[in-house]
Amino acid sequence: MAKNIVIFGEVLWDIFPDNDRKLGGAPFNVAWHLKAFGANPLLISRIGTDDLGAAIQTKMQTWQMTLAGLQIDKIHPTGTVQVTLEKGQPQYEITADCAYDFVDSQQFPILENEFWLYHGSLALRNAVSQASFRVLQQRADQIFFDVNLRQPWWTLETIASALAASQYVKLNTEELTLLTPEFSSTNLAIDHLLNQNSLRHIILTAGEAGASLYTQGDRQQISPPKNTTVVDTVGAGDAFCSICLLGLMNDWPSVLTLERAQAFASAIVGIRGAVSEDPRFYQPFIQAWRL
Repeated sequence: MAKNIVIFGEVLWDIFPDNDRKLGGAPFNVAWHLKAFGANPLLISRIGTDDLGAAIQTKMQTWQMTLAGLQIDKIHPTGTVQVTLEKGQPQYEITADCAYDFVDSQQFPILENEFWLYHGSLALRNAVSQASFRVLQQRADQIFFDVNLRQPWWTLETIASALAASQYVKLNTEELTLLTPEFSSTNLAIDHLLNQNSLRHIILTAGEAGASLYTQGDRQQISPPKNTTVVDTVGAGDAFCSICLLGLMNDWPSVLTLERAQAFASAIVGIRGAVSEDPRFYQPFIQAWRL
């Protein structure tokens, strides 16, 4: 199993109603968490020459993340998202034509011969970044696709193409319904995805109902702790994905991986924003998991 992780996609700032800003972008969040847990992911993304872009570089350097895959765009601004909360659930207004929409494959660093590729769907909305992504997609040893639909920035054609090339996929129940409206039950929809694509594993998250891991002919399910404190759910799915990747890298049993992913996601919803900049936040998990 390849131990090198390449993360492709957006890095941006989530801006809350009180103008508080938090680091964000699902791929960035996953890379941040993996670095905290001792991995060394290569984040391939793009920022502007503005103050927001400079702040991202500073944050990444402080967190000892490599900047080798971070491109600088002299034309387009660093990505931003306006976040509003409705009954605790985040709503996103995503700025168009940001730097991460123009990732240039000619600026990729030298890549290892074998690597795992993690990506979402938002950074595939623009033809430039999508073409650069295809270069990585063709070279990757294994692909983990976090569907992570953001209206209106996706098409069925783009998602179907990504699914067909992936071995692992994570999506939530709402996304499953959007992608497979012709099926009347979750099991039928999951079976369809497993049979039509190269997928080996489908991780389905269902909020308070927990998460399930589906493989051909098998399903494993876990539930979150009932005493979970929720500040906001921004980044919960990204936290879940990061531990799934960590489990794959370390050959954890699938049920154990699900349990740990659920525990970490439950901790993330207890803070504002998608990541913690305090290393102490991660220490109880590092110690408990003996990383």
